[in-house]
Amino acid sequence: MASSIETDRGSPVSGDVTGRVLVVDDDPTVSEVVAGYLERAGFTVHRAADGPAALEAAARHRPDLVVLDLMLPGMDGLEVCRRLRASANGLRSVAVVMLTARGNEDDRILGLEVGADDYVTKPFSPRELVLRVRSVLRRASSAVPADEPLLAAAGLTVDPAARRATRDGAELALTLREFDLLAYFLRHSGQVCDRERLMREVWGWNFGDLSTVTVHVRRLRSKIEKDPADPQLIRTVWGAGYRFEAGPYPSAHAESAAAARVAEDGHA
Repeated sequence: MASSIETDRGSPVSGDVTGRVLVVDDDPTVSEVVAGYLERAGFTVHRAADGPAALEAAARHRPDLVVLDLMLPGMDGLEVCRRLRASANGLRSVAVVMLTARGNEDDRILGLEVGADDYVTKPFSPRELVLRVRSVLRRASSAVPADEPLLAAAGLTVDPAARRATRDGAELALTLREFDLLAYFLRHSGQVCDRERLMREVWGWNFGDLSTVTVHVRRLRSKIEKDPADPQLIRTVWGAGYRFEAGPYPSAHAESAAAARVAEDGHA
């Protein structure tokens, strides 16, 4: 326990964000402590001790988020995350917070590469983990006005209210963070956005590992660019950040309104 969880004498974190969480860790002490903190914070918690059991529990309980240890017997956390992201049963969009060993940057990057939304390094504070879980789920459940227009550019269409994105009519399989990142780029087309700004406004954090942003941009490019090795939509502005280049984009609502005005003027 001492090697994985930091001593924490504070009271459990409570708040308004709740949901179903699956905790996957083969250390029963870690699993019990994390589950206890999450339950006292208002979450419904299920537990699994290895990779195959995690996939089975995810299919059965349909969690909103999975707290997933990287090192698991039988099937490691990376493979579990890959299979969740590749599933066709509605689990590909489940949020994932991965637990990784402190100081092993390669593991953290790999976790993000296979689709983790966030990570927490061991040893960790259970209160910090609860806050990270709540942060990820808050972004996923943020209320979007039902009449917010669709965002459209370069064959991409994003429906913020339905959290649905398509490219040339085909639905994109995006994680929570990838969807938020794409919507942000569309809303700020033509602007240079540095990684600090993206972390603050997309992740909702004022500090953190900026490689998280880098990896998510790379994953998003792999899904929306015709040639991810030569990106034309999300361009790197060296020393400054990223810029989404698609020209001015009207919303679908604006396009319909413009078409109606043309028809009324007799120019259709």
